[in-house]
This record gives sequence, C-alpha cells and structure tokens, in this order.
Amino acid sequence: MSYLKHKVYGILFKLFRYTRIEDNRVSFIIDSKESFKGNLNYIKKEFEKRGNFEFHFFYKDKFSFSSFKKLAGSKYIFLNDNFFPLAFMKFNPKSTIVQLWHAPGASKKFGGSVDIESREILKRISENTDYLIATSHNIENFYAEAFQISKNKIKAFGLPRMDYYFENHDLIKLKDDFCKKYNVSNDKKIILYAPTFRDEERFNNVFDFLNLEKFNESLGDDYILALRLHPKIKDYYKGDISSNGQYVDVSDWESEQELMLISDMLITDYSSIMIEYCILNKPIIFFTYDLDSYLASERGFYYDFKNTVPGPIVYSCDELIDVIENNDFDKGRISKFVKTQFDVIDGKSSERIVDFLLNEGG
Repeated sequence: MSYLKHKVYGILFKLFRYTRIEDNRVSFIIDSKESFKGNLNYIKKEFEKRGNFEFHFFYKDKFSFSSFKKLAGSKYIFLNDNFFPLAFMKFNPKSTIVQLWHAPGASKKFGGSVDIESREILKRISENTDYLIATSHNIENFYAEAFQISKNKIKAFGLPRMDYYFENHDLIKLKDDFCKKYNVSNDKKIILYAPTFRDEERFNNVFDFLNLEKFNESLGDDYILALRLHPKIKDYYKGDISSNGQYVDVSDWESEQELMLISDMLITDYSSIMIEYCILNKPIIFFTYDLDSYLASERGFYYDFKNTVPGPIVYSCDELIDVIENNDFDKGRISKFVKTQFDVIDGKSSERIVDFLLNEGG
C-alpha cells in the first residue's frame, strides 16, 4: 500500500513542527464516533485530579489547522486505536505519545501478528510511540509482534477503563432501568449473549444456530437472553438478525460495562469481551457452532483456544441449554485464565499510568 493520504497528513502536520509545547496540554486522538473512548475518559479524570490541565480532543477524521496546532503543542498525547498517519508525523521530542489500546489482554491475533504487509508501517508508528500500555507482562511478546514495537516500550500498568469496576455502582437501579427499558421481569436473570463477527457471512446470523424457541422453553422462566451484536456485524452480514422468540436486543445500550455488571452469565464465542468479563468471576459459555471453520479460516489465537478459554465450549443449542441447566461451570478455570491476562486488578490503572508520565518515566 502507498498510504498516500497518510503521507499527505504527515506533510501538513510538519507545518506545525515548531509549535511551542504546552506542559499542561493533554490531547486525545479519537474518531467522530468516539469509538473506544472509555480509556481516554479515565485518563482525563486522573489528570484532572493532578492540577490545571488543558484537554484537547483531536478528531482524526476531521481536518482542522487549529486542531493540528494544538496537537503539535501537546505535552501528552494518547491514542486508543490505530492511527496510520502517525507513521509520517514528526512530533517535538518533548511530546510523549502513549498508545492505550482499547482491549484488555491478548486473545485473537491482530496487527502485525497476522498482517505481514502492515508490519513496515506499524513499525514506523511504533517508532513514533513512546509507550504502549498492556494488562500483563505475560502478553508482552504478543503485543510486540502485533504492534511491531520494542518490548521496552510496553508497560503493564493495566487498562484504564477497567477502573470502572472499582467505582460505586447502584446495581439495583441499573437492573431496574434495564428491565423497564426492555419490559423484562425484574425476577429474571440476565444472560448476556455477545457474539463476534465472522468473515464468513453464513455464520453471522446467530439465530440460525440458536433455537430461541427451544432455549426459552427450557430456560425462559428463569432467564432472559440479551443479545449484543458486534458493532462491525453490519459489515459482514447484510440480512436481518432477529427472531420472533423472546429476547432483547441490547446492541444500542450505551455502556457495555453496565451490561456486564448486571448480567448473571455471558455467552460468547471468540470475542475478547470474555477477557474483561472474567474478572467478575461469573459464568462464561463459549457457543462456538462454527469452531472448526473459524480455526481453519480466521486469524487464530495467541493460545490454544480449546484448552485455555475460561469456560465450557459448546457446539449446539442443546449443549448450551444443558450446561446452563446443570450449572456446569469451573470457577477455578476462570481464575487461572485471569492470571494469564492481568498482572494486577485493583482499580488503579489510570493512576499508575499518569504517575509514570508525570514522573517522566520514573
């Protein structure tokens, strides 16, 4: 790839290379949809505790010379996702650029681990990145390969957005709000079903594989199924994913973390949501009706999927119902998995990151 538009972006940014650095300016690089904003919000709140900082949101899909200038004059710059123009942008050495990344741990292979052609530009981006934040030293090798970055730039301080789980939340009110919105009895337990997208379109309609009538006949008295589709699903499936049976579509619920808090169980497949969910120590089932195809044709994992995931693997609706009815879960498997993905879980990830930066890497 020529990355022409990214190179042009870098050339224009050079117009501001002599902008004076403002020691109290913190910039966040984000898109207009404000995707993956959680980490940035927690970093912002932590800086607000430390003094009089100025905050600037740089929207990477909007062109503004004034925004370019503020970015160039920022002491601290945070990303939460890939930003290819960074490979061609020249920042003042006094600026510190931090990639927070939006997902905890390491599950499905990504970046330079699967896309060999992208390694050159990823390496250039990483040369312009001072630090990459991870959740554990155990995944450093995976991140070094995925981002094509030196391991000494990877800091296992934890994911800022996971500080959320250590705040005070009114779970009763959260569930009440959920039940009122979706007209669900408050007595029912919530099963959060969060499948990921597949490159192979025929596997993306989950109701082709989950017999909702049979599911509700067996479990409907005690449970309600809450379906949360992956944001990218529309790119991989052009049909309608819906069923006449009873369930609630929570894809438009703003906070995925609220859903994880109030749910009693997670059904997923290959989604990295399970890494975050497992710290709650609640049951997880892996409904992988297309496992053989997925392992053969998709990007693969950083570990042996069948022997590592923190919950039972099922291949059919009947097996799924059976596991839930028999409460067939091993909590020890969850805690073992957590230790591979997190060094520490204490609600102080944002604090560690900001402490480190304000002490200039000390």
